[in-house]
Amino acid sequence: MDLPPLGFGTYRLTDPETCVTAVSTAVGLGYDHVDTAQGYGNESLVAEGLARADRDADEVFVATKLDTGNLAYEDVLTTARESADRLGVETLDLLYVHWPTDTYDPDETLPALDRLVEEGVVEHVGLSNFRPDQLRDAIDRLDAPLAAHQVEMHPLLPQAELHELAVEYGHRLVAYSPIVRGTVADVPEIVSVAEKHDATPAQVSLAWLMAKENVTPIPKAASLSHIRENYGALDVELDDGDVAKIDGIDRRHRVVDFAGAPWNQG
Repeated sequence: MDLPPLGFGTYRLTDPETCVTAVSTAVGLGYDHVDTAQGYGNESLVAEGLARADRDADEVFVATKLDTGNLAYEDVLTTARESADRLGVETLDLLYVHWPTDTYDPDETLPALDRLVEEGVVEHVGLSNFRPDQLRDAIDRLDAPLAAHQVEMHPLLPQAELHELAVEYGHRLVAYSPIVRGTVADVPEIVSVAEKHDATPAQVSLAWLMAKENVTPIPKAASLSHIRENYGALDVELDDGDVAKIDGIDRRHRVVDFAGAPWNQG
């Protein structure tokens, strides 16, 4: 799967005009990958933003995710088609299982994904927020190749094991919360590298992720300035020393965490 190196996330972009404007601005600027989810409640707004942008629809890679209550076999089939309708596309470029929780059942959810691929409703299959053991199990069960695994990933949560699996199995590791909701600006090692490259800490965090094999960050932004700032990360080229300095950060922080999360179970 040829996934663009940098995507645009739409989590919490639920105000209609804010979401439509942000998506149209990002896509117009050059972002070729837009990420949404059934649970975000903004698929139709993302479609409006894509339509407003001065780009051909087939130039933009659109991904969405199945909500945790929609993972039974028939619900997967029905709601995936509903997502495609809301997004205004005949085929979803990438459909993820958002979380392996609630109604997730590998015996039902995964065969339904395979059927959607067979029927042309979905081009590529993805998983999100899976533990390594859950990921291996799903890959073994799926007939369709796994195209992407989306997880929180940034310099304070480098996801070494999941990254190794992405390289081993050949799927993309798609990184959400890649700038730790702005707090990378408080990390001295990142600030130091940013000053060296006349870049911002957010751009350095994104550039560090893009320097990793098979990794694609999807920062969310609402304002034009942040959308432009994040896109500018494509022009930041870190050297081996920069990458090593950020790799050496020993602090750990997870933005998205709750008692029922997969990594807190099993």
